[in-house]
Amino acid sequence: MNETNSTDRDNQGTSKTAKASPLRKLAIELGPLIVFFAAYQWGGDTSLDKILTATGAFMVAMVGAMVASWFGERKIAPMLWVTFVIVMVMGGLTFYFSDESFVKMKPTLVNLIFAAILGFGLLRGHSYLRMVLEGGFPPMADRGWMLMTRNWALYFLAMAALNELVWRTQTTDMWVTIKTFGYLPLTFLFTFTQIPLIMKYQTDAAAKDPDS
Repeated sequence: MNETNSTDRDNQGTSKTAKASPLRKLAIELGPLIVFFAAYQWGGDTSLDKILTATGAFMVAMVGAMVASWFGERKIAPMLWVTFVIVMVMGGLTFYFSDESFVKMKPTLVNLIFAAILGFGLLRGHSYLRMVLEGGFPPMADRGWMLMTRNWALYFLAMAALNELVWRTQTTDMWVTIKTFGYLPLTFLFTFTQIPLIMKYQTDAAAKDPDS
């Protein structure tokens, strides 16, 4: 009886954790970005002062995101690791040279690295995206994963190009605004456009590829 009650409590706890997980992941994604934007608004009088304050706050927030991810899930996603390392490197260079160009190039590098990783997997005939996302998706045919991986690789390349265009042609204030309120909505929108592909190739575990 006690074992049954204990199992029930464990299951309830697991269920609660699973339900809270998407919100926690969203907070980990949005938290550092919101901190960056807020710190920039009140960071000083000059553009450089603001960007240095925002960069420092962003680096601290990324450490917080790593800690939150570890204690929340007992793991840190590979994409978060890549972002964290680049934030620390580019942020450090921003402070060392007192040059805001480095932190502005951070989104470009992150997106290029993600595109390169996915592209390398495709060349080897593997979907690295599947390795990361499969647990949260319904079963999908191999071709579906390969197509979605290709689409995401192209999206990351497009976002890298967009960031380069924005920071090289717009003011720092505009870049911060677009980075905060533009890039993430674009990602959500792109994710939404992948739903038809997911539905087309969604299949039972033992079903075959719909194009075969």
